[in-house]
Amino acid sequence: MADPLLFNPRTYDPAHFDPETRRLLRATVDWFEDRGKRRLIEDYRSRAWLADFLAFSAKEGLFATFLTPASAAAATGGGQDKRWDTARIAALNEIFGFYGLDYWYAWQVTILGLGPVWQSDNTAARERAAELLGQGEVFAFGLSEKTHGADIYSTDMLLEPDGEGGFRASGSKYYIGNGNAAGLVSVFGRRTDVEGPDGYVFFAADSRHPSYHLVKNVVDSSKYVSEFRLDGYPVTADDVLHTGRAAFDAALNTVNVGKFNLCTASIGICEHAMYEAVTHAHNRILYGRPVTAFPHVRRELADAYVRLVGMKLFSDRAVDYFRAAGPDDRRYLLFNPMTKMKVTTEGEKVIDLMWDVIAAKGFEKDTYFAQAAVEIRSLPKLEGTVHVNLALILKFMRNHLLNPAEYAPVPARTEAADDAFLFRQGPARGLGSVRFHDWRPAFDAYADVPNVARFREQADALCDFVTTAAPDEEQSRDLDLLLAVGQLFALVVHAQLILEQARLTGLEQDVLDELFSVLVRDFSAHAVELYGKDSATAEQQSWALGAVRRPVVDEARSARVWERVEALSGAYEMAP
Repeated sequence: MADPLLFNPRTYDPAHFDPETRRLLRATVDWFEDRGKRRLIEDYRSRAWLADFLAFSAKEGLFATFLTPASAAAATGGGQDKRWDTARIAALNEIFGFYGLDYWYAWQVTILGLGPVWQSDNTAARERAAELLGQGEVFAFGLSEKTHGADIYSTDMLLEPDGEGGFRASGSKYYIGNGNAAGLVSVFGRRTDVEGPDGYVFFAADSRHPSYHLVKNVVDSSKYVSEFRLDGYPVTADDVLHTGRAAFDAALNTVNVGKFNLCTASIGICEHAMYEAVTHAHNRILYGRPVTAFPHVRRELADAYVRLVGMKLFSDRAVDYFRAAGPDDRRYLLFNPMTKMKVTTEGEKVIDLMWDVIAAKGFEKDTYFAQAAVEIRSLPKLEGTVHVNLALILKFMRNHLLNPAEYAPVPARTEAADDAFLFRQGPARGLGSVRFHDWRPAFDAYADVPNVARFREQADALCDFVTTAAPDEEQSRDLDLLLAVGQLFALVVHAQLILEQARLTGLEQDVLDELFSVLVRDFSAHAVELYGKDSATAEQQSWALGAVRRPVVDEARSARVWERVEALSGAYEMAP
């Protein structure tokens, strides 16, 4: 029997979506299954460009349906099923991750490339983008540069006025996905005749233009992560997407939209790898018994399983806050870097736990696991490093823990609706003023679950730390110390949304209790890390050791959870 908590292509039926969404999601699964595991792995190993996949997407209208906002579809006479719907985008991320991150990457950078366009008031550019999507084209996001990375204060893409109301753009961009094939590349640069932020420009370029020069693919992969150069590229008024501060905001707000996709891609990778790992371990005989008979193996696989369930619960609940967002509700600005930082690093832990069990099998070329072990590493490092996103999360800590506000409850948001606010987020500032609903009721609802109660003690202790032992002004310049504090705070946020989603879905208490036993251990480990920091004060060291807790042990509960893990053996194997 299939585990209802994990994606399984054999039983997948996204019945909570509308008919066209269900059709497209199922058609995507079927395309991969018909292609088969051998071909999928060979394409990955040979670094083949994704032409067949993009042809399928174009034929089905997959990208066009999922990535055209309703307003752009209406303006171009598009179909009624076109909208920007975060719930179904998340579902497709998971499918792409399940079959191969190369497919997800082409889709992900298309999303980033579309961000500045859908935020723009340039009607001609919006209509062109909708038309290109309808033709099956991919898009690219020309922000980062070889020398500066994604430091948008230091761009060397220069736009010189041409004397006729337009510009000539010259400069290089580096690490730009889909730069080899994009029908439209959203490129960030600055004017040569205007100083400061007023000189920023986002403009649309075509990778097929004679003044667009593709230099190389900077990675050894099917992902085409390009370096390209513009030499006197003509930029007309119809190509200009944003100018001045609006261009700066469009860059950051696009990343806000795009980096959310990393969490569900990570989930898909882990799910496919878990089927392989458990099946292999359970059927391998060592010293006369299955590998899964060893207690340490059971613990590692059970930990991997509940961590993966936690990833899914958190990410699904974060979707609801994205869809509920508006000018007066910007809670998504915390939950977004959480999905990027916390969920993707949990994905690394899940793969590592399983790899410790299957060992050399994880290197074999005929497994999905071999590529999963490589690709899972990339997600915490894309769209800002873990450290960048953890530092961002810290901006919300005091308000989240100590200064709650009243909000109407947010229900599960899987309805067929257009998430238009994501493209009118406004100025990318004021994070310290964002307020949150009280995190405590989510814990109160599960106060009778032993390890939830144990973790609640640690969360309350963190509130005491912020009140009585928070880093002083000098320590606030010690990012190494602050990041250790950020990990503790991230665990509280992670736990909160897990509990909210558990309540909405009726998650089995055994699984929840086992998951929180892992989170208790994690909090204790990060507290010990804080204790050991060079600049930690005596008061902070005392607090750290006082926050260490031992999870509540229940052998019967753990045995029941193990039965769920053991049942994954043979539950799914990709068609050859």
